[in-house]
Amino acid sequence: MNSEKFQILLRFFKVLADESRLKIVGILSNQECSVEELAALLQLKEPTISHHLSRLKELNLVHMRPDGNAHLYKLDNEVLQNLSQEIFTPEKISSLVENVNIEAWENKVLKTYIEGDFHNSEEPQRLKEIPASRKKRFVVLKWLVLKFDTNVNYPERVVNEVIKRYHPDFATLRRELVGYQLMNREEGVYSRSRSGILDASHK
Repeated sequence: MNSEKFQILLRFFKVLADESRLKIVGILSNQECSVEELAALLQLKEPTISHHLSRLKELNLVHMRPDGNAHLYKLDNEVLQNLSQEIFTPEKISSLVENVNIEAWENKVLKTYIEGDFHNSEEPQRLKEIPASRKKRFVVLKWLVLKFDTNVNYPERVVNEVIKRYHPDFATLRRELVGYQLMNREEGVYSRSRSGILDASHK
């Protein structure tokens, strides 16, 4: 999400982070109202209503038309729909974390559960314990599966030996690697799953 759209999104949430303004948006989505009418409906003073309307107009969410000596306000549905299509999509919302280090939390988990420098495969490493949390366990399993080469078939005995280098409970960890789809198992032969990490991230 570019900077301009990010700022629009930020302003949108700031403007609507108010109970009275949300109620005004709800009222104006169904009917035109004057400041006087809105003040009566919400039991607020007219200057307060005018202030809220000015904040909503910052985002072009409401438009005004003259009606004699009064001004009538209405929610601009087209602007709201455009905001929804341009900004409020799963893809655009997910792009909010483009500049966030998404690996920071995983590194914190590994630092908690792994003895040794988990960034350096040449250094001795041990798994202190198997996390009880499924999410944290998945982080540890992603680290563990990297101890196996891709495009290599491993008999179960070898899988056990590799896992035992890092934790004595090889049976549980072997089952979990398969259960989280990080490894494939077929007739006692194991291999790293090419799509396992992507698939398991949706668990």
